[in-house]
Formats: sequence, C-alpha cells, structure tokens
Amino acid sequence: MATSRLRSFQSALSGLASMLRGEPNARIHLAAAVGVVLAGYWLEVSRLEWCWLVAAIAAVFAAEALNTALESLADALHPGSHPGVGRAKDAAAGAVLVVAIAAAMIGLLVLGPHLLARIVS
Repeated sequence: MATSRLRSFQSALSGLASMLRGEPNARIHLAAAVGVVLAGYWLEVSRLEWCWLVAAIAAVFAAEALNTALESLADALHPGSHPGVGRAKDAAAGAVLVVAIAAAMIGLLVLGPHLLARIVS
C-alpha cells in the first residue's frame, strides 16, 4: 500500500516536471510564482494574504496542468486537425487565461497596498 502511494506521488511529480519542461507558459507561470513568493516575503504579507497568494498560484498550475493533459490526450487521440479538438484545446487555454488573470488581480490586490506603502515611506 505505501509503495503504491509513493509511486502515485512520483508519477504526479513526474507529470509536473514534464509540464515545466515541455510547456513554455508553465515556465512563465513558475517565474511569476517565484516573483510573487519573493515579493510576499519582502513585503511581509499576513498569513491570510499568503493563503490568497498560495491559492492563486495553485489554481494557475492546476489549470495549466489540466490544459496540458487535455492537449496531450487530444493530440494522441486525433493527431490531425479537427475542429472539435481545436475548440476543446482553445477552451482549455481560455480557462488558463481566466485563472491567470484572476491570479494577477489577487496579486495586485494583496501585494499592491504593501508595495505602495513601501514606496511612499
């Protein structure tokens, strides 16, 4: 039982690593997440604010992972051009865009006032 749990975690980590290697947008999200974490530490955000930032970062990576999975599956099942596959892939990419915009808004709402206070003082 413990071995199968360990394997499932290894598979999940392998999937994330594969996504980061193969998807340029995932690397952009990673860079943004690192920037947000560094800014959060520097600006000394509260525990509640960390909750919002972590939730936003997690949502973006989850959406990107689901988008990557859908694209990989669609390409494997239908390698050629197909309007239905194209619509599905576009919708998944749109979902990532929505989550990324929401995460950016959360970042601005949480970090913005702290940054402004640092600049003014």
